[in-house]
Amino acid sequence: ALLIALMQCFTIIPAGHTGVIDFLGYVSDITLKPGVNMVNPMANVEKMSIQTQELKEVMSVPSKEGLSVNLEISLLFKLDSEKANDIYKTVGPNYSEIILVPQFRSVVRGVTARYEAKALYTASREKLAGEILTELEKLVGPRGIIVEQAPLRQIQLPERLTKSIEEKLQAEQESQRMEFILTREKQ
Repeated sequence: ALLIALMQCFTIIPAGHTGVIDFLGYVSDITLKPGVNMVNPMANVEKMSIQTQELKEVMSVPSKEGLSVNLEISLLFKLDSEKANDIYKTVGPNYSEIILVPQFRSVVRGVTARYEAKALYTASREKLAGEILTELEKLVGPRGIIVEQAPLRQIQLPERLTKSIEEKLQAEQESQRMEFILTREKQ
């Protein structure tokens, strides 16, 4: 019986996790590091992941012109181990659904509304991803969530717009080709 009671005083926190001690409703300000830790046998230890996690979203977002653009985007984030106890106290273990997902969706819609649809389709993708990352960090960073990246996986514009952009690019290429021919003929 003594051996069993002694074994209850130790808990193992796996690698990539942090432990939050909940003792009869009181959450300790100290978080447990990975490995073997000694705790009160009556305390509940909540193991929370501090590994990088991915959130995938497929959403229809507005562009500056009011067009609806289908966007597939990921978010790479992790929990700050130093603030895990605050997250557990104020939000709970499902913090990503409560804090991160709504903020992420709101920020993506707000940022894409500042860009024209053709800009989303061309070189402005990296700038767009950077703005999403910056704005999201401002909102969730102080709460204890570290945002690493917000890569755009796929942008699907309305079919008519895609066709017109491709036709415009083709016309520009044709114009450049004709300029080259004229220059060569002059020489």
